[in-house]
Amino acid sequence: MRTQQIAQTDITAPSVTLGLMRIAEKTDEEIRELVTAAREAGVDFFDHADIYSTGLTTHGCERRFAEAMRLSQAEREEITLQTKAGIVKDGPYYDFSYEHIVSSAEESLRSLQTDYIDILLLHRPDILVEPEEVARAFDHLASTGKVRHFGVSNHTTAQIELLRTAVNQPLVVNQVQLSIPHAAILAEGIMANTVGQTSAVSPNGEGIVEYCRINGITLQAWSPYQSPHGVFIGSTQYPELNAVLDRLAHKYAVTPTAIATAWITRHPARMQVVLGTTRADRVAEAASGSEIPLTRPEWYELLRAAGHRVP
Repeated sequence: MRTQQIAQTDITAPSVTLGLMRIAEKTDEEIRELVTAAREAGVDFFDHADIYSTGLTTHGCERRFAEAMRLSQAEREEITLQTKAGIVKDGPYYDFSYEHIVSSAEESLRSLQTDYIDILLLHRPDILVEPEEVARAFDHLASTGKVRHFGVSNHTTAQIELLRTAVNQPLVVNQVQLSIPHAAILAEGIMANTVGQTSAVSPNGEGIVEYCRINGITLQAWSPYQSPHGVFIGSTQYPELNAVLDRLAHKYAVTPTAIATAWITRHPARMQVVLGTTRADRVAEAASGSEIPLTRPEWYELLRAAGHRVP
């Protein structure tokens, strides 16, 4: 497993992380099997959110993780726990107020049965955000040792810049949706200055990858195997892409899922891939792609095969 430093932190992290949004109904044994498989594959970074639960309840997956794992202090220090706040399920709506951020983080601490959160992300943007309130919440959580580092998810460059007008801590992560078919934030850059050509652009996503690289913000890719039409690996809707995935999987003696992972980890931004699987075998399968050195021709061939224009 390739590891990397999360810029502006002391965290050495794997290039593949395990998202735990689907474990609320899993047994203790199933959760331990999943987490153990991840650890054996070199994945010691676990992604949560307050809204990951069932129905309108919150913090359910965090509680199930803690109940199943019952980590000792030494075991807790061996892993990185990341969680998120800001989405209110009863609506839904978004809340970046001081009270909501602090209360959500403190409930995450109780649910995870830990003294600290390694990274707290603001989930989807709150249109009514007041940066000074966010700053006050972050200052409180940092000064009390409850949260070590902070970041965002699904934020544009302007939204990050707005937060940075008030927030004192560096924003070290931006978690965004990215896969080979869902790659406008990468593909749009090569359409610049191309007369008569357009490319699908994520709303206000232009330049987010370059912005994060310039500012030392680690990008995390969620839904790495999803397209706008569902899972693309093995899908009849993506015959050309799957033909390339199969050929490269044979070349590197891995699975197509590993190649899809490698496509993201090959990017020089050193992104992290966030897995959403609950199957132990799939974790190892996906993680095996983290060190595959796709060539430039192979990387661009996958981009074209997914339907992106390469002028």
